[in-house]
Amino acid sequence: MSDERTEISSLGEFGLIEFLTRNIEIQQASTVLGVGDDAAVIDHFGKQTVISTDMLVEGIHFDLAYTPLKHLGYKSVVVNLSDIYAMNATPTHITVSIAFSNRFSVEALNEFYDGVYAACEKYGVDLIGGDTSSSQKGFVISVTALGEVTPDQFVKRSTAQKGDLLCVSGDLGAAYLGLTLLEREKKIYQENPQLQPDLEDQTYIIGRQLKPEARKDIVEYLEEQGVKPTAMMDISDGLSSETLHICKQSNLGCVLYEEKIPIEDQTKQQALKFGLDPTACALSGGEDYELLFTIKQEDYDKLVLSEQISVIGYMTDISEGAHIITKGGNKYKLVAQGWNAFEQ
Repeated sequence: MSDERTEISSLGEFGLIEFLTRNIEIQQASTVLGVGDDAAVIDHFGKQTVISTDMLVEGIHFDLAYTPLKHLGYKSVVVNLSDIYAMNATPTHITVSIAFSNRFSVEALNEFYDGVYAACEKYGVDLIGGDTSSSQKGFVISVTALGEVTPDQFVKRSTAQKGDLLCVSGDLGAAYLGLTLLEREKKIYQENPQLQPDLEDQTYIIGRQLKPEARKDIVEYLEEQGVKPTAMMDISDGLSSETLHICKQSNLGCVLYEEKIPIEDQTKQQALKFGLDPTACALSGGEDYELLFTIKQEDYDKLVLSEQISVIGYMTDISEGAHIITKGGNKYKLVAQGWNAFEQ
């Protein structure tokens, strides 16, 4: 990126929107009218529409001291698409609204939008609108994602059944440890700006924090196998709190097995370096954007072909409560210690 700096004021709001959206390519047949009019028009050809919105606020959800703007643009889109996949739906469109202070240049916003477009391209979604505004300080991002689903094929959190298997995609805890490492290096840098950050070649956990992916592949795999989850959600606040959401909304209890929770080796090693328990990082870390879902027991054989899906427990009667059984065979009550934006 060059050192040129173009003030936003030199373009004006409409000039800025025109500049940031000048290269949009429409990917979805359902996009009848995109950016550039009073409102967008989409036609989902008899499918049901799924809608989700997320807001990301500088200083609460992200820190620009170590988050490249392009990564932030990418992540802002992906975390919304993850919510659409969590409904067993296919994302098709997004709107992106941003508010920014005068410390941001046109070049900086362009970098952010490069990340937005990279995510749109990877997941085949169209950016069809949004808004820009100034803010007194910092950067605020709001993304709305729309998706489509065959009528009544969407999956809620409240429809798990007793005896269903509890499954999770991918591996857990890495994003939290990536964040912990980045925060440590930021603190060291603030105390001694001469020191170069030492990220210990931990590309996996840092990538999981700065550039997560939504599990499009899992939703497609389940469809190929003819498996419709009985309940599903994505893991943004940590495995324990999300599992308890499914329990509460489905009016059930559960048993979770510590030894079944998938944790990547690099995550384990880094947790131990920090003096943290890898299981605690997986249970409470958050921002993994993996899918947590329940399936009927008879569908188990259809899942074993996927190395990306782990069965970590099962649903019980509500009277039995929600528990985790440790590697040592002890039984503990499952508690939500996930990330909470209101406890800063």
